[in-house]
Amino acid sequence: MKPSMTLAALALAGTAALATPASAALKEGTQAPDFTAPAYLAGQPFTFRLADALKQGPVVVYFFPAAHTDGCNVEAHMFSEAIDKFKALHATVIGVTAGNTGELADFSKENEHCGGKFAVAADEGAKIAKEYDSTLMIRPGWSDRTSYVIAPSGKITHVYSSLKPQKHVQESLDAVKAIEDAH
Repeated sequence: MKPSMTLAALALAGTAALATPASAALKEGTQAPDFTAPAYLAGQPFTFRLADALKQGPVVVYFFPAAHTDGCNVEAHMFSEAIDKFKALHATVIGVTAGNTGELADFSKENEHCGGKFAVAADEGAKIAKEYDSTLMIRPGWSDRTSYVIAPSGKITHVYSSLKPQKHVQESLDAVKAIEDAH
């Protein structure tokens, strides 16, 4: 094979790998790693504890690459618009990111993003994302776009991973409804 054809084949393979949905290593039925993280709700800082949230009901932990980036803005706004549906099912939604963490206070309160309706947590060094195998392949210091639904027992009941933000909210909401229907 000619060097230029080899290079083109490698480039094509690399592009295909980046275009495919990421696959989260944590599978449904496994115990979700517990975590505590600094977070913001409507611009106000607090400490988010997964164990405490699970006492209230299911938890949607959605990882996103970085605040104030196109796809993440869309995803946060979509969760904001659907938050009443999650609350009606006694579910907590928490966004977790390792990217642009210094901007989370503003991101959490801005109406075009979270609108003060759900919390976002800072994951410095992507430590939590690594535990959930949700780091961004093309930028390992940032979180991937992966949503986990965790039952009050701490078991992961649903995983959805795609860099495209459009289906994360509906996938998560359907999974929370399935938990409710099972009880």
